[in-house]
Amino acid sequence: MTFKVDFKVRDYECDLQGIVNNSVYFNYLEHARHEFLHANGVDFAQLARDKINLVVMRSEMDYKQSLVPGDEFYVAVEPERISRLKFGFRQTIVRKHDEKVMLKALVVGTSVNERGRPFLPAQIDQLFQAQ
Repeated sequence: MTFKVDFKVRDYECDLQGIVNNSVYFNYLEHARHEFLHANGVDFAQLARDKINLVVMRSEMDYKQSLVPGDEFYVAVEPERISRLKFGFRQTIVRKHDEKVMLKALVVGTSVNERGRPFLPAQIDQLFQAQ
């Protein structure tokens, strides 16, 4: 399943070179993952209140081209089962006007309980059942 979130580059997200600062891409990816969870009935904030924390273990990002102010783009999110306790999100940033891939990423995570031990609660596990 592919999930998409639309964005538009804001001027303040760019550096002196006039391109989106590399660290801002992490924000785009994170927001898209949170929207994916929300759209699938997972309340990220409620999980935290329940002392279940979703954590990123690894991020791989391949920058292909740079976004500039005003660019409209979307972030595609594809969930992927990595192992019994790990899940991944394959994410792609695509500029809308020409469908050019700007970035490809794999973000690997797990969830931890209040003792910091990895486990996957049912509501997270179900997102990756069909994978």
